[in-house]
Amino acid sequence: MGSLGTKHASCTAIPEAEGKAEFQPLNPEDVRAYLHKAVDFISDYYTNIKSMPVLPDVKPGYLQDELSSSPPIDSAPFDDTMKELRASVVPGMTHWASPNFFAFFPSTNSAAAIAGDLIASAMNTVGFTWQASPVATEMEVLALDWLAQLVRLPITFMNRTSTGRGTGGGVILGTTSEAMLVTLVAARDAALHRSGSAGVSDLPRLVVYATDQTHSTFFKVCRLAGFDPANFRSIPTGPETNYGLDPVKLLETMQADRDTGFVPTYVCATVGTTSSNAVDPVGAIADIATMFNVWVHVDAAYAGSACICPEFRHHLDGVERVDSISMSPHKWLLTCLDCTCLYVRDTHRLSGSLETNPEYLNNDATDSGKVTDLKDMQVGVGRRFRGLKLWMVMHTYGTSKLQEHIRKDVAMAKMFEDIVCSDDRFEVVVPRNFALVCFRIKASGAMTEEDADGANRVLMENVNKTGKAYLAHTVVGDKFVLRFAVGSSLQEERHVRNAWDLIKMTASSILD
Repeated sequence: MGSLGTKHASCTAIPEAEGKAEFQPLNPEDVRAYLHKAVDFISDYYTNIKSMPVLPDVKPGYLQDELSSSPPIDSAPFDDTMKELRASVVPGMTHWASPNFFAFFPSTNSAAAIAGDLIASAMNTVGFTWQASPVATEMEVLALDWLAQLVRLPITFMNRTSTGRGTGGGVILGTTSEAMLVTLVAARDAALHRSGSAGVSDLPRLVVYATDQTHSTFFKVCRLAGFDPANFRSIPTGPETNYGLDPVKLLETMQADRDTGFVPTYVCATVGTTSSNAVDPVGAIADIATMFNVWVHVDAAYAGSACICPEFRHHLDGVERVDSISMSPHKWLLTCLDCTCLYVRDTHRLSGSLETNPEYLNNDATDSGKVTDLKDMQVGVGRRFRGLKLWMVMHTYGTSKLQEHIRKDVAMAKMFEDIVCSDDRFEVVVPRNFALVCFRIKASGAMTEEDADGANRVLMENVNKTGKAYLAHTVVGDKFVLRFAVGSSLQEERHVRNAWDLIKMTASSILD
């Protein structure tokens, strides 16, 4: 046994094969060469993207026919990798960065954001605690406070105040879904605590509220947070409120729930809904929620960015009375995915539900209470250095350039709305908010609403088939509606006008 133990305790070095170079995945010269080639690719991509079809002409499973089905045993020149990238990967892309992309909401980007993301990826820090990488936390805190000042959030949402650390603060997450999930968990735990519930015995009584325009991800994360789907209240909206939440209906619904023994727990208000860009009345919702001790979250994923402009800031009036708000600079503030900024008035309400303290993460900085460990404000522990790119965007472009970017997009959307209104074959279904126009071929003459729905579906499909523009759709007031979202970072007025010419020509081929 002794000799066996000795054998296990010793290691015998295996000499390198003669003449074979040692593998160095971060060889400085390779890093320089590969990244130069990658940067050239990116620059060429943005130069040529205007002429590429927005939607790819590929079939499901195409890539497995293009590339090897098994990983290679031996290494290959990086140039070969880049060659396959150009030949097989690019043709399968939907080009969200194209100036002819008008679907969904924009996914904006900028030179500063790309540089910030590249540098953060190269540093590859994992900032779960302050000590794990002080600058990752400090930069995130700073960037969040800068953005809070841009949209004039109350000081109660700031990480740092003139008198030091406050009770509020923020964290950068990947998506709005994550922001909803962590705040739902905190609201759930607070409601259970108030009810004196042992464990989760009262969970079936907790109720959440949103509108029929709220993003579908809300009800998905409600399930993940343990809420009973029978207790999801989707309050109907209509044209009388431009599809925003009616506070009277909310009050009536909450009161009815409380009268029957349920516990109103959480309401999600939206500033800029996905379907129609509707805006829920934040202040009125907060006033009602106070009566029931309900957590109010504001989902401003898209339109929150517009609130850096004073003329749009009124959409957040009353935000000082809500519990949390999230916005996503990766949608409209020139910061590439992923970057969702969540602010809460009391960070302890999040960390109380989400913190984890294994022995290996214990450290003096955390024990001092002077730092924020961002792991305790999210689902996981590990996290990327997301704050760097957001800070680089704000630092590089400044408030004035970012406001110019927002205003330019809104002006182009208004121009498109005016053009649509000038053609009596079309209608704008809801008043334009921000840079989204919801329009359709309208029913007229012998054309029924059902016929109009069919015509609009064909219009969208035929426009998208050309590859010259990409539109998405929604249903508003039982009507099939086309969404025209302005905001791609490369978009100019000519792209909007060209898209309209294509829409008009395609409509003529359908209607004539």
